[in-house]
Amino acid sequence: MLARRFALYLDLIRWNRPAGWLLLLWPTLGALWFAAGGWPGWHLLVVFVLGTILMRSAGCCVNDVADRDFDRHVKRTAKRPVTSGAVSVREALVLGAVLALAAFGLVLTTNRATIAWSFAALAITLAYPFAKRFVSVPQAVLGIAFSFGIPMAFAAVQSTVPVFAAWLLAGNLFWVLAYDTEYAMVDRDDDLKIGMKTSAITFGRFDVAAVMASYAIFLAVWAWAGASRGLGAVFFAAIGVAAAQALWHWQLIRGRTRDGCFKAFRLNHWLGFSVFAGIAAGYALA
Repeated sequence: MLARRFALYLDLIRWNRPAGWLLLLWPTLGALWFAAGGWPGWHLLVVFVLGTILMRSAGCCVNDVADRDFDRHVKRTAKRPVTSGAVSVREALVLGAVLALAAFGLVLTTNRATIAWSFAALAITLAYPFAKRFVSVPQAVLGIAFSFGIPMAFAAVQSTVPVFAAWLLAGNLFWVLAYDTEYAMVDRDDDLKIGMKTSAITFGRFDVAAVMASYAIFLAVWAWAGASRGLGAVFFAAIGVAAAQALWHWQLIRGRTRDGCFKAFRLNHWLGFSVFAGIAAGYALA
């Protein structure tokens, strides 16, 4: 019985689908390297890797509670633990709170600036699930939530958040808009029936163009960031690899099939890894 409950909790936090926390992790680590001018040290690396996993897991708990009445009408989400009733709303919220508190415990090992930013990060994490009811492009709200590791990384290293971090956050927001629009394209038919607001619906026939433009803005901003820090050829080679992946995703989504759009979304963490690897290698070889 205990093993069964544990398995349900792992399903609730999407433990078998690490793509979600990897999408959060790579821009956070990229910002950490930018903030430190290279290797940030083991302490901050552990704090941000574990914190990213914990907060993404907590976010899943909150999201599934907020969306439980909608998810039962969507083919892909109808069997989620909270939606199916296998895990109660109270259980999910308690688990989410425990995970968020564990993440906050990690933040407490940093400094006051990071602690202050963590409260803003928690607020936007809690707000996002409800944005889908009121905001035409809720993916923009998710973009802010999924980018909050960037200012927190600078706060942890420098005890302040410079304008440079804001540019990184703005650029990363467009990457989130790109891949979460791909995700929304998977469920567009179901979302139209239940009245859910998504970027895939708002963009309409311009959805593919919006995704590709968002990829371009993200890569341009982060390429500028690397250039401004004197990162060399290996960094720009990595940006080229990321751009090639974006073009491949265009091939996957241009037919607007569920399988193609979901595959593009699911593989986006490799695009993010390419950018981070370029940053890390650029500093290592500088």
